[in-house]
Amino acid sequence: VLEGREEVEDVDEITSTLLKHCFVLSDYRFMTSSQISGIQKLSPSQDQILSPRCQHLRPPDPPTDPLYSLSFSIVLRDGGWRVGDELMVRIQLRDYNGNPKKSGGDYLTSRLHNRMLGAGVVGQVQDHLNGTFTAVFPLLWNGTADVEVLLVQTSESITVLKRVTEEQPDRIWFSSDFRFGSVTETSTCNVCLDADKAPLCNFTDLHTGEQWFCYKPKTLDCNTRVSHVVVFRGLKINKEERLLFQRGINMKVLIKALGKATATILPKTGETKTITTEPSGYYYGNEWRPLGGPKVHQFNNASVIACLKGKQVHMFGDSTTRQFYEFITKKLPNLLKFDKHSTPQCGPFLAVDHTNDIMMTFRCHGPPLRNYKINLSQLQYVANELDRLNGGPNTVVVVGVWAHFGSFPMEVYYQRLMAIRRAVGRLLNRAPGTKVIIRTANMKDMNVDSSLYNSDWYSLQRDKVLRAVFKHPGVLLLEAWEMVQAHYLPHNLHPPPGIIKLMVDMILSNTCPENGG
Repeated sequence: VLEGREEVEDVDEITSTLLKHCFVLSDYRFMTSSQISGIQKLSPSQDQILSPRCQHLRPPDPPTDPLYSLSFSIVLRDGGWRVGDELMVRIQLRDYNGNPKKSGGDYLTSRLHNRMLGAGVVGQVQDHLNGTFTAVFPLLWNGTADVEVLLVQTSESITVLKRVTEEQPDRIWFSSDFRFGSVTETSTCNVCLDADKAPLCNFTDLHTGEQWFCYKPKTLDCNTRVSHVVVFRGLKINKEERLLFQRGINMKVLIKALGKATATILPKTGETKTITTEPSGYYYGNEWRPLGGPKVHQFNNASVIACLKGKQVHMFGDSTTRQFYEFITKKLPNLLKFDKHSTPQCGPFLAVDHTNDIMMTFRCHGPPLRNYKINLSQLQYVANELDRLNGGPNTVVVVGVWAHFGSFPMEVYYQRLMAIRRAVGRLLNRAPGTKVIIRTANMKDMNVDSSLYNSDWYSLQRDKVLRAVFKHPGVLLLEAWEMVQAHYLPHNLHPPPGIIKLMVDMILSNTCPENGG
């Protein structure tokens, strides 16, 4: 959305831009007066274009039928394909009557790969909003390439996801213990609560403005709060809606080819057609090769130590970021860990190698954090932690905040990212040599319940906002989304060690571009 815009620091201006182009929100409880005004100024024509609720003006198509929708075909090219060309695939979806769909909105992904070469790249999928899609792939290696198209979620299931977020934004809720002496009371907490039901304790962070509330305990004061824990609430969807989330039937379904699904790519000779779709990178030889940015080297234990010698590495976020901390600390045999009284899920963790002057830390982000019960002192906002860092050329910061926000309205996530972005700006201003790396989201395995809380479609929408917010020359985006999607290993919320190793290599290559592997 912010492509080509000058750097903008006005939060309301960016919010208004995102809202007008991406979101039509129905829950005004989370919004400032200026943001509400921005939505109300939308013209009727814009609202008809943006809002999925306007689709009721015409009769809906029958649901997508994966049994009929499993069809794509490679668009043949005179003279075949060469490295540097593009390959196009046409996709046709059909409804339960076997007829071509007349509307779009289904979520598809595509991948071009060669397992023997250890090669893979994602394609750009375009929804033509009439039941047809095209996927375009850059041809980056010589040899054969197999096309894979995946129906992630149907338009009908996405409609349910949108409705659930609008009607049940608090479908995941939390609780806290309040304790004074021998008296303990438990109370419900969330980003937003109904003040008409009971008096509220306001725990909004005074520095970041992040909102958090709990219902006031019956007898204890608000300042006696001592813990935080997630409590999952049952979702109100009917049996017919649950049938839209069946893995392997109408969710995460591979679409078969009509005809060949393999293309032969010849070596590049002379001029080739200009590639119009460029991914962030691709796999070749089972190594990740970014298209732009520092070259990714392969690091072993010795080169990890050489890279991190004299450095501090601070990691903040969810468990998908904690994976990096756990992976690297296993590579450093001289590390002393100081986490005896930390929770295994949230930390805080500290590890020090005195011989090589290496320090590593990890701390989880603040609420809404879906975790086992933790002490309130361990629950800190990333922006506040960044403001406590000195920074400098020997400091590396890795942030990954996404997996716990899927069930909340988008503006909750956007507010969190903007708080972190401002803190990153302050850090880079006082310590320009600091390395800052932001981890993107990734696709995952899904069933009906995980989809309604944290589907790939939810993650995709938030990933788009993250990229817009952190499109900054001083920040490196760690391309987890494409690295997981382009890989042959199955999708998982916590990518397997083979992919984590490649992501760590990318972190270290950005930290030590001169060292190699």
